[in-house]
Amino acid sequence: MQTLTLGFSPCPNDTFIFDALVHGRLGGDYRFETVIKDVEELNQMARQSLLQVSKASIHAFFHLQNRYQLLRSGAALGRGCGPLWIGKSGSKPKGGKVALPGAWTTASLLFKLANAGEFEPVQMVFSEIIPAILSGEVDSGVIIHESRFTYQNNGLNAYLDLGDWWEKETGKPIPLGGIMVRRDLAQSDKLAIEGLIADSIRYAKTHLSDARPYIEAHAQEMASEVIDQHIGLYVNDFSINLGTEGLEAIEELASRARLKGLIQEEKEELFV
Repeated sequence: MQTLTLGFSPCPNDTFIFDALVHGRLGGDYRFETVIKDVEELNQMARQSLLQVSKASIHAFFHLQNRYQLLRSGAALGRGCGPLWIGKSGSKPKGGKVALPGAWTTASLLFKLANAGEFEPVQMVFSEIIPAILSGEVDSGVIIHESRFTYQNNGLNAYLDLGDWWEKETGKPIPLGGIMVRRDLAQSDKLAIEGLIADSIRYAKTHLSDARPYIEAHAQEMASEVIDQHIGLYVNDFSINLGTEGLEAIEELASRARLKGLIQEEKEELFV
């Protein structure tokens, strides 16, 4: 049995997707050593080629395409699920310190594509962004994951839904994250893993009670209703297979980022 390193985040969409895979519910010829980290930490681990299979921001993937390819399964891509730019002020700021959830996150890339102005980016773990806004450490911030469901509880205001901005600009779903495989893996292994991840999602959809203890253990203090909202928003048909629409959305994001000089020209085949 072949052992592979697998990285993903503790967020409910990822633990939902990978529960059956990592707990051997699907059988198969692979064993996975898991690394569970914040997505920006995973981005930087992949930067060092430390993980054979890993969740990553689509933005990070654009920088890592010489080392990794993208699978068509396991992605976080859809509509109505984009990052939110928020703050305490009732009016949208034209500058100041803005907290971003990591330099290589797709949220950071979207903020740069959507906003002009004199902003000073401050990179921090996504869970620290709302406290930093409330304390005045930063003037505004871009939130991801479960924060989009809870920010109003802190009396904060939304300035821009970056997913909504993207959809209006392009007509396409927003590509946030995906599963990468290292290029040095055999093509047969890449395709097998792609299929197993899709099967793992299907299993979780029909056996949620099996997956829930794993999901809740990593979601920590997240309320059950927020967990369910999170999974419902980020796990969808695109997660099972990106399809033509999903692939086109990723290519559109890459094209716009290249035009702004934010990523380099692609030189390799992007997808497995």
